[in-house]
Amino acid sequence: MNNKNLPLLMNQSKKGRKAISLPEIGVEKSSLPNSKFLRDNIDLPEVGQLDLIRYFTNLSSMNFSIDTNFYPLGSCTMKYNPKINEQLSSIQGFANAHPNQKDENLQGCLEVMYDLQNELGEITGLPGVSLAPLAGAQGEYAGLLIAREFHKYNGNDHKKIALIPDSAHGTNPASASMAGLDAVTIKTTSEGDIDIDDLKSKVNQDTAVLMLTLPSTLGLFEPNIIEITEIIHDNGGLVYADGANLNALLGITKFGELGIDICHSNLHKTFSTPHGGGGPGAGPVMVTKNLESFLPYPHVKKEKNNYETYTPKNSIGRLNGFLGSFGIVLRAYAYIRSLGSQGLKEISENAIINANYIQEKLKSHYTLTSSRNCMHETVLSAIKQKENGIKALDIAKKLLDEGFHAPTMYFPLIVEEALMIEPTESESKETIDQFIECMIKISELSENNPNEILNAPINLPVERLDEALAARNPVLTWKK
Repeated sequence: MNNKNLPLLMNQSKKGRKAISLPEIGVEKSSLPNSKFLRDNIDLPEVGQLDLIRYFTNLSSMNFSIDTNFYPLGSCTMKYNPKINEQLSSIQGFANAHPNQKDENLQGCLEVMYDLQNELGEITGLPGVSLAPLAGAQGEYAGLLIAREFHKYNGNDHKKIALIPDSAHGTNPASASMAGLDAVTIKTTSEGDIDIDDLKSKVNQDTAVLMLTLPSTLGLFEPNIIEITEIIHDNGGLVYADGANLNALLGITKFGELGIDICHSNLHKTFSTPHGGGGPGAGPVMVTKNLESFLPYPHVKKEKNNYETYTPKNSIGRLNGFLGSFGIVLRAYAYIRSLGSQGLKEISENAIINANYIQEKLKSHYTLTSSRNCMHETVLSAIKQKENGIKALDIAKKLLDEGFHAPTMYFPLIVEEALMIEPTESESKETIDQFIECMIKISELSENNPNEILNAPINLPVERLDEALAARNPVLTWKK
């Protein structure tokens, strides 16, 4: 069946058809709510069970996922999720643990959390770890609250400046503002590195923290990182590292060894837990030893043979209810333990090799944003193609037509017609070669047959939309 005809199934409604028969209820009937709250004009379709099964089964096949196709979404690390992690997270003792249970009845869960705290501390070189934040953005927020409270505790309440590179993730300035800090932009060079002269001109005794994405959103390692952290520390500030791109550093270097004081990690990116669709997520925050007392609740400690949750002495407080996203924590724990230190290092090495392979193969077809090797992702520009009327958005539409998810578009904002590609370590050379061939084909089409790109997609259930109209007047319900 052509998926484009899928909505027609719902138009097969005939009065009296049923897809399911409900059993007799085994409890007394309750009175209905006030009739003014009830609707009798819903007009739901009446179809047979086979039609309904086919409808939802075919509808599910339209979903794009890492299990079905290549998903090179830059800066998001859309890697394969080993299914054994899903099985482990559904073990009854974990899945059915009630969040209101006392610590003594949650010893297995707390042991997992305690061990993961230690493992993340070892991976990042920052021993103080809280698993409380529910996402990367909340991890950022927690890190900045810790920086603010640290300065207050030491009588430096005047330190309210957050220095943020112009290539940063968009959540960085938002998190700084929410934490009561004033964001000040630091320029980057033509190679995407922090402009040291601009940094020196803006850092002062009011600087609370520098927010640094490492590797940067251009997929580059900051070559002056030691000098940068020393400049901030010499002015009494702290350095926060956005760990969204940690997939490039595992087993290669540690934030703590670079002079970084605070970082977060997106467990749902680097450590292979289900990602996308709005959650769930987990963004643990890691800090140096002298900042450990400011961590949010809950923190897990081991007393003799017992595990306990507690609130650190100068804690910024609670960020959410209960113990955070325990299911995500459990998946990350299983992933780290199954791979070990050598396996984690191989992840980063393979991710870096894959990204550089793509960059090398495409550099003569698209414009590079940097002359040097990238880390885990490469950022290309479609300015050559734009000369023929083909923008990054058009390339993305054509990729969808060819069976690939589009990479991140128009980010970082400092790159015109940006295409940010992150292959991760999960993909085989054969898959990457197919993607490269498709990107080259699109580049060639932009010169000799641009209309084929501009008309894409034509093979998907939904063809190209008027995106402005779709955003303003979305059709969200089924109609006859």
